[in-house]
Amino acid sequence: MKAISYRSYGGPEVLEYGELPEPKVGPDAVLVEVRAAAVNPVDWKAQAGYLDGMIQAVFPVVPGWDVSGVVVGLGADAGEFQVGDEVIGYVREDFLSRGTFAQYVAAPVRTLARKPADLTFEEAAGIPLAGLTAYQSLRAAGAGEGDTVLVHAAAGGVGSMAVQLAKHLGARVIGTAGERNHDYLRSLGAEPVTYGDGLAERVRGLAPEGVDVVLDFVGGGTIHTSPEVTAPGARLVSIADPDVSALGGRLLWVRPDAADLTALSRLAEQGVLSVEVAKTFPLERTADAQRLSAEGHTRGKIVVTVA
Repeated sequence: MKAISYRSYGGPEVLEYGELPEPKVGPDAVLVEVRAAAVNPVDWKAQAGYLDGMIQAVFPVVPGWDVSGVVVGLGADAGEFQVGDEVIGYVREDFLSRGTFAQYVAAPVRTLARKPADLTFEEAAGIPLAGLTAYQSLRAAGAGEGDTVLVHAAAGGVGSMAVQLAKHLGARVIGTAGERNHDYLRSLGAEPVTYGDGLAERVRGLAPEGVDVVLDFVGGGTIHTSPEVTAPGARLVSIADPDVSALGGRLLWVRPDAADLTALSRLAEQGVLSVEVAKTFPLERTADAQRLSAEGHTRGKIVVTVA
C-alpha cells in the first residue's frame, strides 16, 4: 500500500511517501480503506519525539490517528461491523507504528464508530480526536445547562467542537480567538474575546460574576489566568498544561471510546455538530499539511485525502 512513514524522529523533512506492507488485522479489528485522515498537532509532536517518554515508537512509523473510510476486511471477532460500512475512528494504540496516513489501517473496533451519513469523508475525518477531546473535556468538567464556559482557542479544531457541544448542553460560551475569527465564533453561538494582554478584564466584562468552567486547549500558561476569571467552585480542564493540577483542575488525555464517538456521530447527523475543513492535501503532501498545522493559526481542520 502507499503510505507516509518516518524512520527516525524529526520534522516534516523525515516523512517518506512510498510502499509499505498492508497491515495485519487482529481478531478484534477491521481493515479500513482510508478515504481521509485529519492532521492534529499531536501527530507532528509525536513525530518530533516529544512523546518518547510515554509511547514506544516501532519504526517505521505511519503517523496519524484520525480516519474516515470504508471497512474492507474483518478480524475473527469483529462482528460490530460489516464489509462496506463507512466508519470514523480515533485509531490510537499504545505504541506508534500503524497510523492513518496510508491507504489502509488496521483499526481495533473499540476505536471506531459509523460515519455520519450526511458528512463528506473529509468532514467526518475531522471529528474523532477533536470531537472526543471536546466531549470528554466537557464531561470531565461536569459542564451543563446554565453554566458559563470559557473555551481557550475556541476557533481551532477542538475548541470549535467544544463550543458547539457546550451550547447543545445549554451552556453560555465565551471563546478566546484572534479578531479575524470572531464572526466565526458568533456563528457557532459563542461570545468571542481576543486573547493576549488584558484577557482577564475582557472576560470579566462579559461575565462579571466569573465563569463556571474553563477549558484550555492551547497551553502556554493560559490556564494561569483562571483565578482572575472564575466563579467560586469553577472547574478547570486542560489538555496542554500540567499546571492545571496545581490550580485544582484536571489534565486530560483523550481516550478512544466507541460509545463517545457514536454519540458524536449522531450529533453530527442531527445537525448539532459541524466540521469546518480549512484545507485538504493529497497523501503525498502530508509534510505540507504538517507544516500548515504547526503554524498554529488554522481555523477548523486540516485533512489529508487518500485516493
